[in-house]
Amino acid sequence: MNVVEIIRKKRDREANLPEEIKGLVAGVVEGKIPDYQISAWLMAAYLNGLNAEETRSLTRALIDSGRTVDLSHISGLKVDKHSTGGVGDKTSPVIAPIVAAAGGRVPMISGRGLGHTGGTLDKLESIPGFRVDLSLQRFIRLVEEEGFALIGQTDEFTPGDRILYGLRDVTATVESIPLIVSSIISKKVAEGIDALVLDVKTGDGAFMKTLDRSEELARALTEAGRGLGKRVVALITDMSQPLGRTVGNALEIRECIEVLSGQGPQDLRRLCIELSAYMLWLSELAEDLDSARRLAGEQISSGRALRSLQRLIEKQHGDPRVVDDTSRLPGPRSEFQYTGPQSGFLQQARAASVGRAAMLLGAGRQTKDSKINPAVGIEMLKKVGDPVAEGEALALLHYDEEDRLQAALRELESAFRISPESVEAPPLIHKVIE
Repeated sequence: MNVVEIIRKKRDREANLPEEIKGLVAGVVEGKIPDYQISAWLMAAYLNGLNAEETRSLTRALIDSGRTVDLSHISGLKVDKHSTGGVGDKTSPVIAPIVAAAGGRVPMISGRGLGHTGGTLDKLESIPGFRVDLSLQRFIRLVEEEGFALIGQTDEFTPGDRILYGLRDVTATVESIPLIVSSIISKKVAEGIDALVLDVKTGDGAFMKTLDRSEELARALTEAGRGLGKRVVALITDMSQPLGRTVGNALEIRECIEVLSGQGPQDLRRLCIELSAYMLWLSELAEDLDSARRLAGEQISSGRALRSLQRLIEKQHGDPRVVDDTSRLPGPRSEFQYTGPQSGFLQQARAASVGRAAMLLGAGRQTKDSKINPAVGIEMLKKVGDPVAEGEALALLHYDEEDRLQAALRELESAFRISPESVEAPPLIHKVIE
């Protein structure tokens, strides 16, 4: 295989053949292709794009670079959800037990947070003792016994993607839609799923800032998943402001428990029901979306979903008592109220700024090696469209260190804007790609 020729073809806007892409990925995993050559190919792919066939070839090559999970012995269709990331995006610990309680099978392999976006694994690890580093055998057993499991990616899964993503992160090639698509779909297919619901965020706190760009990504993801024989639906959802009320790991787990208890903020409840409904519908556990929504709601009202989460917490070595007593979750040393300068209506609560402020408090990572404080974060006391009185608190900051608090407060200066006139809240769900 002539690596230089493969790079030249992509540089000159020619398509790479499937065997060339397969050889590239295999060479990277085996250590036969140096970083500088694969980085050159990634930049050429970023600048000139990949066509549909090249994207499918790359996705298949990444799947084949490691082990795949065989869940065929477990009855029913296996379904998962993937979010493109956001601020306060805490749906996974809610929807997985809802779908499992309704008879679904959810093999969920999640990631960690970096920068202003949070990660499901970090939230789960705020539960005392909870382990996400389970063996593949234990993961499969939990899916079989409990209907779902929540773990992190192991070295066995898509090692080619792990290497390519690490290089994309340091070569400014992360934003390429074909490279994003191959990365996401390869990991999900390797889980052994039959169906996938995609939550593609749009807005200030999202990876894709505009609705057009988010829709382009959503359509590319659904086409790639269907091209590999999977049932796929994408929802384009709002991330102009944080989802729910809280941003921060233990705070978000507390909010997940509230939603599963039939409470919690309206936007988070609605999105969790909607995502769960699509998962149940794709799993053929409901005839249509309306009945799927009712089925999802019944798992909450009956308490079955909450107890499903409690059992899984115990089986993944966490403290199941947090479900009935959230004070067992880590708590901060101090709190600070961030107040509004004037009366009016909240016009803006920039998700990216709130996410960065939470990160500065210690709730997120500035680098991959940063340590997370599970107790700290931000509680949003107002949402866009809410009335605000002069001096009224907009947010409550949960913090441990004074210097981190001051850094977070400086970041929040650009987060909020108050209008003298009434403001409409943004739509929660912008579009569905079926």
